[in-house]
Amino acid sequence: MNIRRQTWSISDAEFRQFQELLLDITGISLAPTKRALVSSRLAKRLHYWELNSFGDYLKLINSGEHPEERQLTIDLLTTNETYFFREPRHFDFVRNHVLPGLSRGRAVRCWSAACSSGEEPYSLAMLFADVLGMEGGWELLGSDISHRMLVRARKGHYLLDRTHHIPPEYLSRFCLKGVNSQDGTFLVRPELRKRLMLRQINLNQALPSIGEFDLIFLRNVLIYFNPETKREVVTRIMGALRPGGYLIVGHSESLNGVVNGLETVKPSIYRRPGRPGRS
Repeated sequence: MNIRRQTWSISDAEFRQFQELLLDITGISLAPTKRALVSSRLAKRLHYWELNSFGDYLKLINSGEHPEERQLTIDLLTTNETYFFREPRHFDFVRNHVLPGLSRGRAVRCWSAACSSGEEPYSLAMLFADVLGMEGGWELLGSDISHRMLVRARKGHYLLDRTHHIPPEYLSRFCLKGVNSQDGTFLVRPELRKRLMLRQINLNQALPSIGEFDLIFLRNVLIYFNPETKREVVTRIMGALRPGGYLIVGHSESLNGVVNGLETVKPSIYRRPGRPGRS
């Protein structure tokens, strides 16, 4: 079959079906401006399956015969922009205000709830290892809906141009520079990687049994939800936040008018009332 990849175009009806698919599974509202993104990210899949149209691809992923392809579609359409120590004031707040106030009678638990390819939770791991010690009492969970991103996160292997925001001391302590065939890359040290637990979690569904956390990062994901889905997601997240725990969203996001039961500490930083318990 002779298929020219350059001639594929996505119709209005096909784009609406992808919008509905993503909204139904993930709760993410795909803006009309993302039409070119859908077309470009899925074109290789049409080529792989030797299909003639996006409508044919929709039939394939909706047939139930290829669940792995349906997951790959979600992986490709979810945005995964991130970098190490993004929005550094949040990390300063964790160092100076969150960690000093937590109980030393139990492990500090943190959840990076939309961790993408791992830069955010590894940034937190470096901070925790610095403040609490590499073998200190802390637990760190990273989750994402994208299986593809979690595979990358587990490797902890990145291009050197991703190091720009990592403090030089952290870079030397917690990262290994690639040599020979790995030149131009770096690897998060194995002893730090093993401290990070990674799980695939869909925030648009009931959460699995993951316990409660002192600190939850839910940054730069709520902007993709409509108001009702945003309320539902934040309500689920709050159920996993310990009394006295902190919920941090992106600087461009706000929970004002979304849910009750959280105190505003600073813009984008919220706290569940109560005193952290001991265990």
